[in-house]
Amino acid sequence: MSLNIPKNKHIVFFDGVCNLCNSSVQYIIKNDPKNQFLFAPLQGETAVIIRDYFNVDFQEVDSIFLFTPEEKVFTKAKAALTIASKLRMPIRLLSVFLIVPSFISDKVYDFIAKNRYKWFGAKEACYIPTPELNAKFLK
Repeated sequence: MSLNIPKNKHIVFFDGVCNLCNSSVQYIIKNDPKNQFLFAPLQGETAVIIRDYFNVDFQEVDSIFLFTPEEKVFTKAKAALTIASKLRMPIRLLSVFLIVPSFISDKVYDFIAKNRYKWFGAKEACYIPTPELNAKFLK
């Protein structure tokens, strides 16, 4: 696959209008000491390329997924917990839940994802990064 992205970066695809997702992106940026992550909205061009190449169902994965430098795709709880495993403490401790079977952890994830707009609200348009953060975001 020929994506024009650095080979050593993880890409976090997120719901660009979700307040919870946008807050999570800000948290990741602040707690990413090795500068490992780039970000792209699910509504953007890069997400469509990855979705089509890996056959990711956006109806099934509507809030977050992770693309790794090894060209693997993680969805739902596995994506969130894998991201947490690469961040600073104490959030890194959440990665212990990677041992929980996906059919269980994804139920919790799905419950939160299903209610995210009701609990946290939504924006009218996708998040627009500040000029300082612009290099961390893909279209």
